[in-house]
Amino acid sequence: MTTGDNVHVLPQTDQLRAIHTIIRDKHCAREDFVFYSRRVIRLLLEAGLDLLPFTKKEVTTPVGATYQGLAFTSKICAVPVIRAGEAMESELRDLHPGMRIGKILIQRDKRTKLPRLYYQHLPADIAERHVLLLEPMLATAGSALAAIDVLRDAGVPEDHIIMINFISSPEGLRRVTTERPAVRIVTSSVEERLNEHAFMIPGIGDFGDRFFGTTDSGAAK
Repeated sequence: MTTGDNVHVLPQTDQLRAIHTIIRDKHCAREDFVFYSRRVIRLLLEAGLDLLPFTKKEVTTPVGATYQGLAFTSKICAVPVIRAGEAMESELRDLHPGMRIGKILIQRDKRTKLPRLYYQHLPADIAERHVLLLEPMLATAGSALAAIDVLRDAGVPEDHIIMINFISSPEGLRRVTTERPAVRIVTSSVEERLNEHAFMIPGIGDFGDRFFGTTDSGAAK
């Protein structure tokens, strides 16, 4: 698909493709999956942080010169979608210690098949902040849109939301960019398609299960 201005795909370098080859392999050991996934997560978070607003700041260098620099805005936070999104949390804390962290738990209702909010805990002043929404898998976009709406209901402007995805389907990207056009998305790969079971192809399996060790592989919606 042709991505719009608000979809930021990591440069598809040979190194990134080599890492994806390792972690997409169904025989990949968990320790390798975690190690190489964290390398990609670091790249995604760096790209997401680069989309945040900056303010001008002057500093004096060790030789007495003035450097016209920039500083991060102080009004930022991250919100992982439990559980897979928590895989990105430790990497973010390494990059930005002290960042405030909220939590959202959304699961698909077994009866209605629709995403259902089970839990949220957000900073009291989140409406004043720019938010990194951590959601590794963007397939049908049902859960992602539900998470975005939790933030919007809490007063976060749509254009203050940056969603970090490990992999994304064309269908999911199209739906988010159509229904929530001001949300920016950072992903490491746009997959070929969704199959008839809403699994991403070629896919990566269930990211949360593989990262946290509750299964070795498997399809993820």
